[in-house]
Amino acid sequence: MLLKRALFCTAMLVAATSPAVAEEKVHRLALQVSDGTADKMTAVLNVAGNVARLYADKGEEVEIRIVAFNAGLNMLRTDKSPVLERLKSISESMPNVTFEACNNTRLGMAKAEGKKPEEIPIFVRAAIVEAGVVSLIELAEKGWVIVRP
Repeated sequence: MLLKRALFCTAMLVAATSPAVAEEKVHRLALQVSDGTADKMTAVLNVAGNVARLYADKGEEVEIRIVAFNAGLNMLRTDKSPVLERLKSISESMPNVTFEACNNTRLGMAKAEGKKPEEIPIFVRAAIVEAGVVSLIELAEKGWVIVRP
């Protein structure tokens, strides 16, 4: 009986550490975009696309969230984004890549431009969050990896 129990425990330990179990993990990456240059925005989108494809090729799941604030919010502004077409393409082809727009930044931009916040057009597939930095803090606290390309 003791031998059967030991074999059972060993089998459970092996099963729990096998690659099949490890593949069930969902990788989570948050990308910060706070610079207003097209090069930085393109870098963020490149990283998102590359990471999404790499994990798809490995048969593993990944969630990628792009958080835009400060001058980086221009990436998600439909009236100013230098990468709008690429943003639309990634949004349509990679459902595991999502976007967050900082409302604090939107309010500041509206004030500086003499507009109402709702007059600052944000990409329709972007969620508007109260504060982009707070969103990143909370994602990090939940175990997400934060990268600023």
